[in-house]
Amino acid sequence: MRRFDLNWPTLVFLVGLIVFFVLFLFYPLWYAFVQSLVVNGRFTFAFYELMVTSPVYQESILNSFRLGMITTIATTLLSLPLAFLLVRYDFAGKGFLNGLILVPMVLPPFVGAIGMKQMFARFGSINLLLLDLGLIDQPVDWFGGGGFVGVVILEVLHLYPIMYLNVAAALANVDPSLEEAARNMGSSGFRLFRTVTFPLMLPGYFAGAIIVFIWAFTDLGTPLIFNYRQVVAVEIFNSIEDINENPMAYALVVFVLLLTVFFFYLSKATLGNRRYEMIARGYISSGSRPASRGMTVLIYAAMLSLTGIALIPHMSVFLTSIAERWFMAVLPQETTGRFYTMVFEHPMSLSSIEMSLILSVLSTTLDIVLGIAIAYLLTRTRIPYKGVLDAMAMLPLALPGLVLAFGYLAGYSGTFLDARHYPVPLLVIAYAVRRLPYMVRAAYAGFQQTSVTLEEAAQNLGASRLRTLFQITFPLILANLVAGGILCFAFAMLEVSDSLILALKDEYYPITKAIYALMGRMADGAYLASAMGVFGMVLLIVSLFLAGRFLGRRMGELFRA
Repeated sequence: MRRFDLNWPTLVFLVGLIVFFVLFLFYPLWYAFVQSLVVNGRFTFAFYELMVTSPVYQESILNSFRLGMITTIATTLLSLPLAFLLVRYDFAGKGFLNGLILVPMVLPPFVGAIGMKQMFARFGSINLLLLDLGLIDQPVDWFGGGGFVGVVILEVLHLYPIMYLNVAAALANVDPSLEEAARNMGSSGFRLFRTVTFPLMLPGYFAGAIIVFIWAFTDLGTPLIFNYRQVVAVEIFNSIEDINENPMAYALVVFVLLLTVFFFYLSKATLGNRRYEMIARGYISSGSRPASRGMTVLIYAAMLSLTGIALIPHMSVFLTSIAERWFMAVLPQETTGRFYTMVFEHPMSLSSIEMSLILSVLSTTLDIVLGIAIAYLLTRTRIPYKGVLDAMAMLPLALPGLVLAFGYLAGYSGTFLDARHYPVPLLVIAYAVRRLPYMVRAAYAGFQQTSVTLEEAAQNLGASRLRTLFQITFPLILANLVAGGILCFAFAMLEVSDSLILALKDEYYPITKAIYALMGRMADGAYLASAMGVFGMVLLIVSLFLAGRFLGRRMGELFRA
């Protein structure tokens, strides 16, 4: 019979983590589920019936499905060729091009939407340029469908790196000898890819596709900026103010949660009974080959073109932030830097920066403590049901932020954690829970790469387990902890769903909620909001660079399912 390591420090850690997950992961979800079924003490399916019979909710659900499906298909069509080119060919500068893949992630799509509206409006820069060149006779409606196309474009440009990281990892693990055997049998080209390569990539592909679909389906900020309001996320957001009188939002939240669970279950059920074992990587040669000069030029052209397109939202935000006057012109007629000064002078923007700094520091500290505890239990102890603890720690990566934020707002209403009165505690917890998987994976990798014999030697010389942890282990995994902490901090600074839903008072607005509020309050609100967005971009660029320096090639593992 296997012996489990359950001394009192381990038990304290384990019980504390279970309590934390119950209170701030499972309870909010359970509360929303119960409220969707019980009204005035009576069990009812009335809200679910209304969801499927009301034309308004039917349209919202269908629009969200369209948004999720089209975004997933488009990111797939972008990511598969990229993965094939960057995984199967070796050429000078390959590492640089791999780094470019992450560039679109440095700007939340809802911030990019501010600049995109300026660039692609009916008389925006793109239409005016095409009219000047004589390529069109009248302005093009780039955001046709009431803003639907604009939302899709922003989502695709932001999410294709996540799909790429999953697809590239799956393709790199495909045994080239199997493809060679298929070629010897006469298969080649697209038929080889369709019948051999892609089926072996399915686990990784589905992992990325599910994340992209759920993210696009539940995105709140981008539809709000484009005023595309007939989607599930915006319906939930609009129900916050009258949630006690109209509990329909609970049913919508449960619907999104069940949809998420269904897709992950479907992937497990579809792929779980199929076998994907291949010859061990140590016994096969690499599937990559040197690229010819022509192929290298093609790869660079494809990557730089895609990156250039993906940077259009970033460039449009920057141009908007420096525009003193920009009307009926391709580029700003007058430029200024005063909006960057206003960021630190305007009461709302200044207080939002201070609030985001406080929230991000506190949530990152909580992530570090929890992440180290979880990683330590998983790698350095013998406890029962390790897989359950690992799954709970990674669950926030799959759950939509919209669902958790709404659960916090509703579940803790009327308590000392009520976000309507003082949202800071719940914002800290929400930020921490959402980014905890990054910290767990970073710390886990550090513990795995540090030999346990060093700790055993210190303990054999009389050092306690706690002293060994602080004096031996932590210095050795410091780079991983710093990298994970940097990412948790940066992404918390620009968290969207939690900020929009939980920050209900002006004095507690984080940066993203302030950007959204400024867009609708001031004549020059878009310019000031864009300046704040540029600061956010710079923060994420620096953070990703520093994290990449510490983690190296393991950086991509933090963004993969």
